[in-house]
Amino acid sequence: MMQAGWIPITIVTVYVVVLFAVTGWARRLTAKGGGGIVGYLLAGRALPYWVAAALLAGLAVGGVSTIGTAEWAYSRGISAGWYNAAWAAGAFILALGAARRYRRLEITTLPELFERYYSTTARVLGVIGQLVIQIVITSLQYVAGGAILRALLPGVFTLQSGMLVTALVFVGITLIGGFWAAGLTNVINIVVIYVGIVLAAVMSVAKVGGLGALKASLPDAHPGFDLLAMGPALIAAWFLVMITTTHSTQAVIQIGFAAKDEDHAARAYLLGGLLILPVGFVSAIIGMAAAASHPGIVAAEALPRMVMDLPPLAAGIILAGLWAADVSTASALLLGSAALVSNDIVKRFFAPDLSAARDQAVCRVTVAVLSVITFGLALTVQGILKALLVGLTLTTAYTLVVLMTMYCPQLCRRSSATWTLSTTMLALALWLIAPAEWRVLPHPIYLAWLVSLVTFFLVAVFDRRRITGASTQGGGALRSS
Repeated sequence: MMQAGWIPITIVTVYVVVLFAVTGWARRLTAKGGGGIVGYLLAGRALPYWVAAALLAGLAVGGVSTIGTAEWAYSRGISAGWYNAAWAAGAFILALGAARRYRRLEITTLPELFERYYSTTARVLGVIGQLVIQIVITSLQYVAGGAILRALLPGVFTLQSGMLVTALVFVGITLIGGFWAAGLTNVINIVVIYVGIVLAAVMSVAKVGGLGALKASLPDAHPGFDLLAMGPALIAAWFLVMITTTHSTQAVIQIGFAAKDEDHAARAYLLGGLLILPVGFVSAIIGMAAAASHPGIVAAEALPRMVMDLPPLAAGIILAGLWAADVSTASALLLGSAALVSNDIVKRFFAPDLSAARDQAVCRVTVAVLSVITFGLALTVQGILKALLVGLTLTTAYTLVVLMTMYCPQLCRRSSATWTLSTTMLALALWLIAPAEWRVLPHPIYLAWLVSLVTFFLVAVFDRRRITGASTQGGGALRSS
């Protein structure tokens, strides 16, 4: 790789130049969006479905979907691909169900909905939980991006310098062009990602002699193409986590808020799900090829090791695709976090009457500040993966409250959101500190749903104050308050 270092560095340089050229064009579209939060963080509510779909796919397909899936597949086989299938299932269900209702609300963030129908306390709790989830996931993208650049150009990048370059690219895109830039650059990112992982899978399988030879070359205990090798309980937990996450994570829902209309929102999630679905299984093939070619290595090295065995041009394209996955994920997450801070903290409590120009300036400053915070967190990455697992399960409380508000408001009470969010947060914090032998349930998502449901329905029994601003007739359709 070092002997032909000019090849990968040329690929990365061209890729970055193209991203910033598109970002410069996107800035004009942002200016046409009317300024302020809506123009900058929601693309003026004018995203066509194909751009919104690329945003969703870019958000879903990051380091976990590629490098992480290959790591699982190294020992568990093709069944590791169910992780992305779970993501896709969440997008499909959202497209066929709540997507149109979300877009109809004309809101900027989920916590804004909590105050509209519940209380200011519920909104604050909503912001805290959402920020924790998204900041942690954003931090992981710096680490994965730094690791990829170090593998791509080991003589040029250390982990820390690779993290810094990764940050500068996606922070620059979001600062300059806002949501339009994130969407349009993700169209490019998705193409690069697919070219990279498909090329890696094809060449890795060819290297071991084809699919038949791959199956025959796997270690004796390896499950190979057994679709349930990860275990039904874990696969079911993935589906529960990702279906929940797609319905209640700000970065995901913000894509629908920014769509042109209800139809574009629904089509965006449907197309996005189709783009997400194959990635995990393709990445799993690479992990299986690594198990056949490199038995005994650390599983986390499965995908990088296979890539580094390939010719420099192919390796450079593939690793650029993996880096694109991290950049695309981080851009959407950073803008989602900025929307929470700008809309639900700054505008709500400190500066409600900002002009459009000042409003957009606050958004940009928020992006810059959050970038520094997330980069600092990335430098202390130990333990973040464990927190990420629990953080994603926290979205159960958001999903339950939001869906009940939209579809069954007659059961919603003024304190439903506050109590459901707070008890779920507490339960998951206890899960983190509890000894492993005390954990009866196989995954925290089951605990989160149990606590959320019990809390919600107990509040419905004991609190007689129905929420305001929601119709209890006609199937529970919402109206603005």
